[in-house]
Amino acid sequence: MGRTSIALLAAGVAFLGLASEARADCSDLLPNPETMAKPRAITAKDLLGVRDIGRGDGSLLGGESPLGLSPDGRRIAFIIMRADASANSYCIGLAVMDLQPDATPRLLDQGGEFISGAGDYRGVILPTGFPIVLAPSWSPDGRWIAFLRREQGITQLWAVRADGGPARALTRSPVDIEQFAWTPDGATLVYASRTGQLAERSALAREAVTGFRYDDRYVPMMGDKPMPVATTALSLFRIDPAAGEARPGEESDRALLAPDPIRYEIRPLAAKADDGRSVLAEHVSANPASPWALAVSSATGVKIPCRGEACSGKFAGFWWMPHGGPLLFLRREGWNARSTALYRWAPGKDEPKKVLVTSDVISGCDLAGTRLVCLRESATIAPRIVRIDPYNGRSELLYDPNPELRSIRFGRVERLEWRNDRGLEVAGDLVLPPDYDGHERLPLIVTTYRSNGFLRGATGNEYPIHLFAQKGFAVLSVDRPPHVGAINPLNKDWQKLLADNDRDWGERRSMQSSVMTGVQRVIDMGIADPDRIGISGLSDGSSTVGFALINSRRFAAAAVSTCCLEPWTVNSTIGPAFARKMRQQGFPPATSDDRQFWQPGSMIRNASIIDTPLLMQLADREYLTAIDVFAALREQNKPVDMYVFPDEYHNKWQPLHRLAIYERNLDWFLYWLQDREDPDPRKAGQYAIWRKLRQQRLPPSQS
Repeated sequence: MGRTSIALLAAGVAFLGLASEARADCSDLLPNPETMAKPRAITAKDLLGVRDIGRGDGSLLGGESPLGLSPDGRRIAFIIMRADASANSYCIGLAVMDLQPDATPRLLDQGGEFISGAGDYRGVILPTGFPIVLAPSWSPDGRWIAFLRREQGITQLWAVRADGGPARALTRSPVDIEQFAWTPDGATLVYASRTGQLAERSALAREAVTGFRYDDRYVPMMGDKPMPVATTALSLFRIDPAAGEARPGEESDRALLAPDPIRYEIRPLAAKADDGRSVLAEHVSANPASPWALAVSSATGVKIPCRGEACSGKFAGFWWMPHGGPLLFLRREGWNARSTALYRWAPGKDEPKKVLVTSDVISGCDLAGTRLVCLRESATIAPRIVRIDPYNGRSELLYDPNPELRSIRFGRVERLEWRNDRGLEVAGDLVLPPDYDGHERLPLIVTTYRSNGFLRGATGNEYPIHLFAQKGFAVLSVDRPPHVGAINPLNKDWQKLLADNDRDWGERRSMQSSVMTGVQRVIDMGIADPDRIGISGLSDGSSTVGFALINSRRFAAAAVSTCCLEPWTVNSTIGPAFARKMRQQGFPPATSDDRQFWQPGSMIRNASIIDTPLLMQLADREYLTAIDVFAALREQNKPVDMYVFPDEYHNKWQPLHRLAIYERNLDWFLYWLQDREDPDPRKAGQYAIWRKLRQQRLPPSQS
């Protein structure tokens, strides 16, 4: 894990006062559905404490379903979780529920730690801080439920009897269990872990004696030691859940598992019917980001053509109805693919029939008998479990894990649509204060990158959208358009696509136009005050912020969660493998003083003209990519403030940190866009710094 061991990291966090001796109060992990309260305003703790199913921090727009369907189709199992700031931890439990309206879930297990995802990043494995999808799985005979649970810094495979009884760890692996599946006979579980990392760790310990060689294993921003290499393969094992005896797996077991989770490999959607028919999604062009097309075959392999607009696009799931029935599929469609539609199609007959279309996000579906069981959410409704009839499109609520949110007074949310200067479709959710009457212009905060489902904290969950609105801001949550390189059919691999994005800062210019056009739209609606506009973002969103501050004087305040794309970052801070890849995409080398290349996009080159107050709240594993920008802005007496959070990743995972980030981002925009300060005496030092920043940017006659 990053710089050092889990134990040392935990010790460091405790030393800094971030860990609490108090245990999390998880008594309300399954809420009382009868809980009702008077209408009230939303708080930061409301957003932090949202209960999630299968994965925290956002919508599930594809991939594995977190809903584990029992073999008889009558029950589901799911992992429910929520953050707890008081203990800086998470409440996590395995629940089982009958598939009936108003059914009450029961917990079969409770406990465990947050499980972060990781990815192959230029040949090394980097933790991301984004939660993985936790999907429990029933044994084929319905007697057992298997799931992943993390304890003492290692993820193990656990199992519990479906009829109750204590859950227990099946494995005692020295490295994380990353995948598992039941064998078809239900007698055995197959699981995968990178046991080769043990030998890698031993080799690193020997290498440390004579010094680590600086090579492609290094990502300096992540720490001072080589990172684990991504070439370490997953080792396969088998275990009997009753006896608990593990043995090496067989190569054929690999087919039971999904692709290696660190590879970011997108396996095409596919499904097989009980009568032998099959469906597969195929790209319509060689571009790896191009839309998909339905490819359907009969039981004998004969292709069955699909005609109509619905036969290609962005698909989110395929299911065959039983007994030779029709095909069901979910499709993202409409403006910038922001709507969800459910289709039913009998191959070889008519065109697919649309039975449901909604602006809600529907995801994580599985077929239970003749109806789909899914997660459904909207801008003001956190994910809930629903059941959908594929013949009439009716949706019935099965379980709401957040009944307390029904008492929140949310403001009006309006979906906006526009095109940028490249003609690409852009969408945004405009969120207004609960009591806004339209008679005055409001300060506006722009959140960037993605906007879908429940509007919690934008991408990265650091910018509390509904809390901003509660405090008198309008919020434009921008959902980015397709990448520039994604629309060119000649880009036949990701390298060409990314190079196309970066050519003449094309992707950044596309996003700049997307944001500026959307902002002007809200100004023209008479809602936004053109002199009080802020902008925020993480990752690609922070790149959008930086480019906007360089190329526009529109913004009166800004906040970023990551930073920044600069010559030092490209060539040094993220390591030699990243530098080599970026040069392949057209970025100049470290020894090149290519001012013309960097002029449109470097905050350092443009520090003298950037006047927007900038707040940086960064992970300790990423702040090195920002210190040169911070120094350049400070050198030019620009209003910039930076905070570094320990033991964090690209996505900050600690609840106590997230609460602090929520509050400081709110304070920052209130200070610069509404001239308001929180009287809390604990924030006196913060405001003393910000007053100095404001004073130094005033003309001499006003200072």
